[in-house]
Amino acid sequence: MDYEAIGLKAGIEIHQQLDTAEKLFCHCPTRLRDISERDGEFFRYLRATESELGEIDRAAQEEMKQVRRFSYYAYDTTCLVENDEEPPAPLNPEALMVCLTIAKMMGATPIEQVHVMRKLVIDGSNTSGFQRTALIALNGRIPAGARIETLCLEEEAAQRIHDSTFSLDRLGIPLVEITTAPDMRTPEQVKEVAAYIGMLLRSTGRVKRGIGTIRQDVNISIAGGARVEIKGVQELDLIDEVVRREVVRQQQLLLIRDELSARGAVADPAPIPVGDLFKETKSAILKKAPCILAIRLRGFAGLVGREIQPGRRLGSEMSDYAKKCGVGGIFHTDELPAYGVTEEEVSRLRTLSGADDADCVVIVAGSRQKAECAVLQVVRRAQYALDGVPEETRKMLEGGSTAYMRPLPGAARMYPETDVLPVTVTRECRDSLVVPELLTDKTGRFSATYGFDEQLARQLAYSDRLPLFERAVAEGVKPMLAARTLLATLRELKRDGVDTGALGDDCLLSVLGKVESGDLAKEAIPDVLREVASGTGVEAAVERIAPPITSDELVSIIRAILTEREEFVRERGMGALGPLMGVVMEEVRGRVDGRQISEILKNELASML
Repeated sequence: MDYEAIGLKAGIEIHQQLDTAEKLFCHCPTRLRDISERDGEFFRYLRATESELGEIDRAAQEEMKQVRRFSYYAYDTTCLVENDEEPPAPLNPEALMVCLTIAKMMGATPIEQVHVMRKLVIDGSNTSGFQRTALIALNGRIPAGARIETLCLEEEAAQRIHDSTFSLDRLGIPLVEITTAPDMRTPEQVKEVAAYIGMLLRSTGRVKRGIGTIRQDVNISIAGGARVEIKGVQELDLIDEVVRREVVRQQQLLLIRDELSARGAVADPAPIPVGDLFKETKSAILKKAPCILAIRLRGFAGLVGREIQPGRRLGSEMSDYAKKCGVGGIFHTDELPAYGVTEEEVSRLRTLSGADDADCVVIVAGSRQKAECAVLQVVRRAQYALDGVPEETRKMLEGGSTAYMRPLPGAARMYPETDVLPVTVTRECRDSLVVPELLTDKTGRFSATYGFDEQLARQLAYSDRLPLFERAVAEGVKPMLAARTLLATLRELKRDGVDTGALGDDCLLSVLGKVESGDLAKEAIPDVLREVASGTGVEAAVERIAPPITSDELVSIIRAILTEREEFVRERGMGALGPLMGVVMEEVRGRVDGRQISEILKNELASML
C-alpha cells in the first residue's frame, strides 16, 4: 500500500514506568503485589467535574452514561494518598531527575518551573477521578526520524482486575510520557521510532521491565479521515499491524460514507418499542429483556454488516457505543435471522418499523433506561457514519484490530493541581545530569572490548542481567564466563524447571567468584546453581556438588583411568585424549577446571606412550 499517497500521519505516546524506590506523590514502594495479599477493600462512585470555564470534558461525559460503583484493593504497601483520603506528598525528586535525564538524551528543553496538573479520568483507574501529570520538557528530536513534542511525568493508573475492580499497588508508580509529533508516514517507521525510544529508555537503567511496564498509544489519521488514538499497545511487534489495520478501517469508513451519501441514507432518531414482537422468541437475550427498542437506519442495508477490520464490522462499532449504556450489544438485520431470532420475527420487525429492503433495523435490549440510552448511542454512531471517520480513543484488541473506548478528550480535561507546589529546575540541576551510554553503543563496545559476536553482545546489552554482568566483570570475573552463565546457563536451568528467581545477584557473583579463584570448576556451575535454587547456601552447595580436589588426587584419578583403558590408549595414542577427557570430567564431576584436566591428561598419556 502506498501510505504516502493516502496521507498517513502517525505519532506515538510512550508511557514507561520508572524504577524508583517510591511512588510519585507518596512514600509507598513501587512494588506490585498479588491480590491474595490485599488487606482492605473500599468503594467509590466517580463523576466528572467542570473545568475552570464551566465545561465538562466530552470523554468524561461518555464515561458517565453508566453509574458504576468501583471497588479498590488496598495493601500494607499502599496508603491514604492512593485511597484519595490524604493530600499528595511533594513530587518525587528521584523520578524528576530520571525524567530530566531522559529529556537530555532526547535533546529536549526542560521547563524551568514544573507545575502539576490534574487530568480528568473517571473510568475507575484513579480513586480521585483524575491523574496527576506534569510537563517536564519540550521540543526534542531522536535519530529515528521523529520530533519529540513533549515529555511529561505522571502517575501510573490502578491495575484493573476485572470490570469495575482495581488494585492500588500500581497506582502512583512514576511514569514518563513521551509524545512525538505526527511525523511518521509508514507503519514500519512507527515501529522503528517506538523501538528506538524503548531502547533509549532502557539505556538509563532506571525503568521497570516486563509486561505492562511500557505501553504505546498510537495516533493515526489519513487524508479525509480523522485523528484516532489507539491506547494500550503493549507489544512492539504489533505496532505496525495496528497502524495498517487502522488505515484499512478509516478507508472502509470513507467508502461506507460515500455509499450512504449516494443512497441518501438517514439515521431515524425515533426509537420503536418492539418488545411485544419478541414475547415468544427463542432468543435467550431478548426473551428475558424488560425493554426492547428498535431503530430504523434508512439506506444502511448491507453496510452495517460490512467488515471494516479483520473481525470487525460497522455493526461492531455501533455495538461498542451501545455498550457504554450497560447493554450487552446490539442485533441488526444485516446479521439476522440468527442468535435464536427467526426469519418470521425479522419480517415482522421490518413491517413494524416501516423498513424496506434498503434499510437496516437495529434492536437493543435491557432495562428501559439502558435501552433508551443505547438506542441514542446507535443513532449517534450511525450519524457519524454519514460523515466518515469520527475522532475517537480506541483500545487495541488481540491481533491488532481496535474497539471504541470514548471520544478524544478536549481542553476541559486538564486543570491545575492545587495540592502540589511547583518545582524549580535550576541550571545547576540540568548541568549535573549524566547521559548514560545507549544500549546500541554498549553493544558495539562489548563486541570490540570483549570479543563477543554481535548477537551475544546485543543479547547481553538488552538483558535484564546487564547490571549484574557489568558488576561481575568489575569484580574480576572473565566477561565470557559471566555472559555465558547469566544468559545461557540461567536460561537452560529455567527451562529445566529450576526457580532461577531464587538466585540473587550476590549468590551468582559468589559462584562466579569461586570459579575465578579456582575453588570451583566452571563445569560445575549449573549443578551448584540448581542446588542453591533449592534453598542450599553457596558454600554448602559447592561442598556437596563439587568438593575440592588436590592436584595429587587428580593425577591419581587420571592414572587409574588410563590403566583401566591401557589397550585403548595403546591403540589410539594421543587420539585417545578427547574420549578420555569426557571420562575424567565425569569422574571428577566439575570439581576441577577442564584446562587443568587436559594438561595433566596430556602429560600422563605422553608418559604412557
